[in-house]
Amino acid sequence: MEGVRLAGHDDLADLARLVGEAVAELTPQRGGEMWARTLGRHAPYEPELRAALDDPEVVVLAGTVGDALVGYAVARLAPIEGGDTIVVIDDLFTEPGARSVGVGEAMLAVIVEWGTDRGAVGIDAVVLPGARETKNFFESFGLKARALVVHRDLP
Repeated sequence: MEGVRLAGHDDLADLARLVGEAVAELTPQRGGEMWARTLGRHAPYEPELRAALDDPEVVVLAGTVGDALVGYAVARLAPIEGGDTIVVIDDLFTEPGARSVGVGEAMLAVIVEWGTDRGAVGIDAVVLPGARETKNFFESFGLKARALVVHRDLP
């Protein structure tokens, strides 16, 4: 049975493993190399994850199937103009073999509830160009594109 729970310090090794899998999957995709150099997490992953676990403005989730940790999510509150906050999803990843069973949906539902409970006025997430399944996943929760980032490598 799929589930989601708050991650803890005992999960650091599994979280770091999943971050490595996410970075390895996203980096070769279109836009992934620059994502990895700018927005993506950088090894070693444990210090950043430990800091996220200790930050009251951040939620770190463990997505599970049975007792196995097969996904993770990291979201944070970010201030915006006018004194409001939004939720920024920095990470949301499920292992390929555990996709389409509801783990990602369960984690995103918890993030929506977490942000709503904290008075956030919106949710942002980054999706790489061409990642249609990811885009469709977020759209199923009502998220839609509000900005596009364009890039050109320079010699």
